[in-house]
Amino acid sequence: MAKNIYKHTIDLKTLDIRNAPREDFAKQIIAIEYRGYEVEQCADGRKIVITKPGGKRVFGHSKKEDMLVFIFDPKDNSLWQISHKQILEDVTDKCTDNPSEGRKLLSLLKRVYDGEEPNDFIDEIRALSFHKGECSEELIKAYKWIWGQEDVNYPDGAGRSMSWKEYEMLMKKL
Repeated sequence: MAKNIYKHTIDLKTLDIRNAPREDFAKQIIAIEYRGYEVEQCADGRKIVITKPGGKRVFGHSKKEDMLVFIFDPKDNSLWQISHKQILEDVTDKCTDNPSEGRKLLSLLKRVYDGEEPNDFIDEIRALSFHKGECSEELIKAYKWIWGQEDVNYPDGAGRSMSWKEYEMLMKKL
């Protein structure tokens, strides 16, 4: 799958919001001012960044509290607008290639889905060993913010549950 990558400098402000139960995390995201933010640091030097507003339109109406989630590489000023589909494909490939490590990855994703902060178990994340795809750390930290975004966009609906269903099906296969 092709990556949606932009090459451009970006002015980022550092933002530190810990993962929390979905309603609390969504409220904190809604309170963020419009601009770009560096929200997560990764061991390989890349960063998870968000921009708000994100420009999502649902039934012709803008979602004003929407945001975009990127993996930013400061070495070349590339911004990869990562998607659910890209993460799901990567995680599926990892689980197929190494089911034992795949189960660990899925359990760590579940912890973030349930509201735990990835940095609180970063050693477990960094201990994962896969021979293909993206770093697990970037995928997990990006999903923290994608799930927050989904909870903001669909507060009365499924929110993060929409994407998690696919991971539950993947877990059953392992």
